[in-house]
Amino acid sequence: MLSVAILAAGKGTRMESSLPKVLHKISGKSLLQRVIDSCVELKPDQIFIITGHKSNEVQKSIPNDKKIHFVIQEPQSGTGHAIQVLCREVKNHEGKLLVLNGDVPLIRPNTLKRLLYLHDSKNADVSLITTKKTNPHGYGRVFFKGDFIERIVEDKDCNSLERENPLINAGVYCFNWSNLSAIINTLQSNNKQKEIYLTDTVSLLKNSLGLEVEDNGELQGINNRIQLSECEESIQNLIKEKHMLNGVTFINKASCSISEEAEIGKDVIIEANTHIRGNTKIKSHCIIGPNTFIENSNVGLNCEISNSTVYASEIIDSIKIGPYSHIRPNSKISSFSKIGNFVEIKNSQLEEGSKVNHLSYIGDSIIGSSTNIGAGTITANFDGQKKHQTKIGKNSSIGANTVFVAPINLGESVTTGAGSVITKDSKDNSLAISRTKQVNIENWERKKS
Repeated sequence: MLSVAILAAGKGTRMESSLPKVLHKISGKSLLQRVIDSCVELKPDQIFIITGHKSNEVQKSIPNDKKIHFVIQEPQSGTGHAIQVLCREVKNHEGKLLVLNGDVPLIRPNTLKRLLYLHDSKNADVSLITTKKTNPHGYGRVFFKGDFIERIVEDKDCNSLERENPLINAGVYCFNWSNLSAIINTLQSNNKQKEIYLTDTVSLLKNSLGLEVEDNGELQGINNRIQLSECEESIQNLIKEKHMLNGVTFINKASCSISEEAEIGKDVIIEANTHIRGNTKIKSHCIIGPNTFIENSNVGLNCEISNSTVYASEIIDSIKIGPYSHIRPNSKISSFSKIGNFVEIKNSQLEEGSKVNHLSYIGDSIIGSSTNIGAGTITANFDGQKKHQTKIGKNSSIGANTVFVAPINLGESVTTGAGSVITKDSKDNSLAISRTKQVNIENWERKKS
């Protein structure tokens, strides 16, 4: 039986934030969620998340899962105290207990599998991950006696000689839970921090083993915004390198960010300052950017999106969008269409070959194929209480500065006069025009103030 305990009770004062430290995000996921995700491949029987500071916020951030249980540590008196609380709350201490920190988000499942294999193959009481650091300041030092770990000394409790030891404790443990529970309540806070250290269990258990892992970034803990940024950069580098090896070109990759879930086809060019988030899928031969943000959207073949924002929408093949366009959720732009300068599309469907080139707002609308929307066209879709739909048939020509007061339905091949306010439905092959007659007054003089 494998149980996992994730320590997530700390406030994280060095983050200088009202948000619990484990809820800060890297590439769209919280630190805590990333640690949970690393455990999933291990197929644990149960996961315990030990919370304390703003425990309600932490609990609400995690989707419901029958395997996940929350334990509140109050007060927060150290890592050893957290496991003491867990052992009191949980009566069945069978099998292995894997202990992870909720602020070490890059730990890899394969590394955890290696630790579990070592623990099982040697029938250890405790196995933990170690690594060597050129600057081990702030980390507990690990001291071996033969093949077994003799003790771990926290940095603040080290003497000058002990501080020279570069082998540090990464804070990832696998315990024989039954043996751990037998000694956990003997731990005391006889140290400079006046905390109960989980590391003190090592000297109390007989068979303590270490798995040394190369310091490649996966063991980096997050204590401040600088370290948060460093982890973000590590993840982004891995993501972008994967896409580049699969045929994607980044013009300036340092200025771009890509979510882990995003899928990008071959021969796509990502221009500078472009950000692709969520479950976005971009097919081959597209040019995306510069200065473009796309989230949870599908982009088809041969599309160009420049200086624009696209949210939760579907962009079919061979479409040009931008510059300075805003495609809002639930929009579908069909093939060979054009969305141009300063255009906003919201919850609308544009059929094949339609064009909205300049300075327009199209909301809650269906625009027929090969229809041209003139500059400054507005669908007035909101009456103060409800949203209403505008339908414009195919092959229509909409004059500049037309306002459609929805709900309204225009047939096919309809033309509207520039500057019209359209309030009535119009049939196929018609001209809809609504203007006051122009009056010219000759020899007009403005009154002087």
